[in-house]
Amino acid sequence: MLPTLAQIPAEVVSVGDYEPLARERMSASAWAYLQGGAADELTLRDNLDAFRRLRLLPRVLTDVGGGDIELALLNHRHASPILLAPVAYQQLAHPEGELATALAASAMQTCMVVSTQASTSLETLAQATQGPLWFQLYIQLDRAFTRELVARAEAAGYQALVVTVDAPVNGVRNREQRTGFTLPQGVVAVNLEGMRSLPDEPVRAGGIPLLQTKLVRSATTWDDVQWLRSITKLPILLKGILAPGDAVRAADEGIAGVVVSNHGGRTLDGLPATIDALPAIAHAVEGRIPLLLDGGIRRGTDIFKALALGASAVLIGRPFVHGLAAAGASGVVHVLHILRTELEIAMVLTGCRTLADIDITRLVQPLNCSCHRHS
Repeated sequence: MLPTLAQIPAEVVSVGDYEPLARERMSASAWAYLQGGAADELTLRDNLDAFRRLRLLPRVLTDVGGGDIELALLNHRHASPILLAPVAYQQLAHPEGELATALAASAMQTCMVVSTQASTSLETLAQATQGPLWFQLYIQLDRAFTRELVARAEAAGYQALVVTVDAPVNGVRNREQRTGFTLPQGVVAVNLEGMRSLPDEPVRAGGIPLLQTKLVRSATTWDDVQWLRSITKLPILLKGILAPGDAVRAADEGIAGVVVSNHGGRTLDGLPATIDALPAIAHAVEGRIPLLLDGGIRRGTDIFKALALGASAVLIGRPFVHGLAAAGASGVVHVLHILRTELEIAMVLTGCRTLADIDITRLVQPLNCSCHRHS
């Protein structure tokens, strides 16, 4: 049965309205894991604040009849430029976890990026949705296991691999440490069962691992990415790019696309907001590969701003998790519906009939900006 919006509280009219409802329904420990960031959470907050600093420039008397928000990406049609980011252990938010998210994605024909650390198997999720699926991958030290995981994703019909490259170790997540976060019984990364583990590492007081052999031995390199390309025909995207030079190298290396991301502010605190990093990356890449962006999306106007600055699409994480925690699959559908509606309204009021019409001329530029501006 497809999810409906009948049970959504009438007072929930924006994505942000789901956050307090989600908090009420989750344990303090689970909330710290899914909501928190690294260290002082400066980057986590700046992801939000940076969008608020940008202003839209309306265009009037423009014919926007017959417009749409469909997107062609990696040789597939997508219903909108909004994808569901990989989020681990979604059963922390709702008993149905990733299954509810997959059902919502199917109902909205939205691409779901399934986490390596999902609490539901990748095959089960593929059977539950008719929408597009991508698989998020950490290249493991155990290459035989990584090869097997890739083969499983291919066999299940996943359309792309999204390799997370910015988190060879966990960030210093003080909020998690303060609540003593551990996974509850029954919530496990089922797709990683059977993987050969690294030896246990010594741990400092406060739960911070010593940065010795595990860091050096498990960090993914460009050689690992090329090895991955050699074992799969699926397009590969790199998630966690902030430096223009890394994006250019990705294009040079034959990577299909990159996700401009700071891991939702969860790895290294003090990184730039993703929307602030995007323009320089877009300038450097010059359209050679599609750029996606995550981090800080809370409004359809945020999506519009990202597209105006060079992104082809965005991924949302915490917003859909809030909807999931509050109302299961229906909550995820509602979050997507709100964001799509807000994006369409922003497009109409800025004179954009299709996504291709959204560009930097729809943003207010500072007086000292050398960007080309339309009158």
